Amino acid sequence: MLTFVELVNYHTMRLPIFLSLLLLAGCTAIPSKMTLQEGDHWASRKDYANFELCGQARTGADAQALVRFCQTDTQEGHEVLLHNGPIDGSCRTGSLLHVRNLYRSLAADDEWFDFTVAVRGKNIGVKIGDVDVVCYTEPSEPWRSEEHAGQRIAPGHIGLESLRGKVEFRNLQLKPLTSDAKNPADTLPPVNEQMDGIIRLQQRDFPVIDYHVHLKGDLTKEMAHAMSMNYGINYGVAPNAGEGGVGRMLADDDEVYAYYDEISGEPFLFGVQGEGRKWTQTFSSKALGIFEYLFTDAMTIIDHKGRNSRIYRPEEVHFDGIGKQDYMDHLVDQTVLILTNEPADIYANPTFLPDELQGEYDQLWTSERVDRVLDVMEKYQIALEINPRYCIPSFEIIRRAKDRGIKFTFGTNNVDSHFGRLEYALEAIEACGLQPSDLWFPSMSIRSSRPVVIYNRFEE
Repeated sequence: MLTFVELVNYHTMRLPIFLSLLLLAGCTAIPSKMTLQEGDHWASRKDYANFELCGQARTGADAQALVRFCQTDTQEGHEVLLHNGPIDGSCRTGSLLHVRNLYRSLAADDEWFDFTVAVRGKNIGVKIGDVDVVCYTEPSEPWRSEEHAGQRIAPGHIGLESLRGKVEFRNLQLKPLTSDAKNPADTLPPVNEQMDGIIRLQQRDFPVIDYHVHLKGDLTKEMAHAMSMNYGINYGVAPNAGEGGVGRMLADDDEVYAYYDEISGEPFLFGVQGEGRKWTQTFSSKALGIFEYLFTDAMTIIDHKGRNSRIYRPEEVHFDGIGKQDYMDHLVDQTVLILTNEPADIYANPTFLPDELQGEYDQLWTSERVDRVLDVMEKYQIALEINPRYCIPSFEIIRRAKDRGIKFTFGTNNVDSHFGRLEYALEAIEACGLQPSDLWFPSMSIRSSRPVVIYNRFEE
């Protein structure tokens, strides 16, 4: 039987709290509130290997707390963060710090929420409410930076600590688990961290978010959830709202709300893609405003003869006697019109060219053409997507955008479950010297302040 005497307040012994604790066979419970003010911390006297710690927490405004475990006198162990708030680049509730940082919280300040932290063998699981938000399996050779070399799974102390503000806990239970305990959410093999770039970003607290993931082809929300946790990449899941794209298209406001209801309980960031050139006329700003961000691209244009042209489909790309330079000028004109009149947060699939022109990308994207696009992005504070699927834009364009203070997102634009782990974005980070301060987050969105301008006229 565990006893509450095992719990030690390293800062100050609060006897009333300890006297309120209840002894239970096989577990430890705290039915009454435990309040930690900034700097207060508790830890167990004994070490735990496999365990489950669950309970409820309530954070004050912008308060932060840690659940510490696997800590010894010589090893820092692991920490799970409790910190609610907007998606602004700060690590949020449920983060396994420096290993699986999360950027969207499923909880809110001043409201009680359930949490569970468990270690089962080499797996760490974190739940917020009834949703798994972390499922990390430590590989046989984990990669750690020098600063975090002690972040290993091993028997150690368990503790709670308030870093800032007031944090309350109640109904805490600490239950030892058997050595053969398994996490049912652990369905994928561990990542080979010796070859993995994502863990290196996580160790640097460099936000890793793929804002451009579609539930298309064989990719279900359940698969996306498991992949996101396994790879350590926060997924922003976005439907296509409009017409002419690939896969499921949302056709009106009712379908927007229905889709949002389908996925709102998942641990994703929630975005939406304006598809085609009619989406601003089809959907209300109120309906699209339920999403945390909106992106569009210039892969569908109105060509020089007034035809709707999806330039990623060769059969819809028509030159009709004009040369490549004239075609490029028109493509840039269309891109500027789109970014000026359609209030998007992110320019996705940026600088994409039809198949016939891709071999001349660097020659066709001249400085003057790039500047025209960057001018409008800078004016309307539109972020530039770094797209691993198409490996665009070029590093030179990324550097020029960075020099202007334009922010960046990473986005894959997958068509099924078979897509990578932001490889081109990782290359761009190193080649272009990107820092976390160069990234865009939904808290920076100004799209709600921009009017929708109907600049195309379509016959019914």
